[in-house]
Amino acid sequence: CVTDQATCGCCLMQQQIHRMKEFFNMSLGELEKELMKTKTVLNNVRSRSAFSVALTNDDSLKCFGPFRDDRLIVYKHVFINLGGGYSVDTGIFTAPRSGVYSLALTVYSDAGSPGNTLAACAGLMVNSKLVAGPSERNMQDQEDSATIVVALHLKAGDKVAVNLPIGCFLCDDKSHYNTFTGFLLYATD
Repeated sequence: CVTDQATCGCCLMQQQIHRMKEFFNMSLGELEKELMKTKTVLNNVRSRSAFSVALTNDDSLKCFGPFRDDRLIVYKHVFINLGGGYSVDTGIFTAPRSGVYSLALTVYSDAGSPGNTLAACAGLMVNSKLVAGPSERNMQDQEDSATIVVALHLKAGDKVAVNLPIGCFLCDDKSHYNTFTGFLLYATD
């Protein structure tokens, strides 16, 4: 602004344009950060995983077992299978992503009449290893149930299933006494 009035106006205009560019670039940077945060949250929402299944949906009470060897239980009635992690063909839930999952298992059996042996039992398995197992074995009552709920850190690809041990049997109908449920609490990947 030392030479003449026209140069001074041009100089001031260039300074103003420079300040506006800096403000625009800073604002754009903040918007990009917020966009990335939003995309991450949206990705977590899209990749939610939940399943809840029951042994059967039959009108009459049917029992599964007892068998001479351990068997995986294939739950055929699906309440929800969000994310498609549970297979109705194999009875196995495959964790789609690493995270903390809540898993619940309820078993029910009916001995048929008082004095018969009741054996409502099963094992919650992760990668073929027993994690927990509700069990009710006795001769004091005709029917009984047991429930377990656990929170576990699973890795993507881990296989979760329910095993019916030797001598145990479960009975179910459309009341859905035997259920297997799991859902992702939060992802860790």
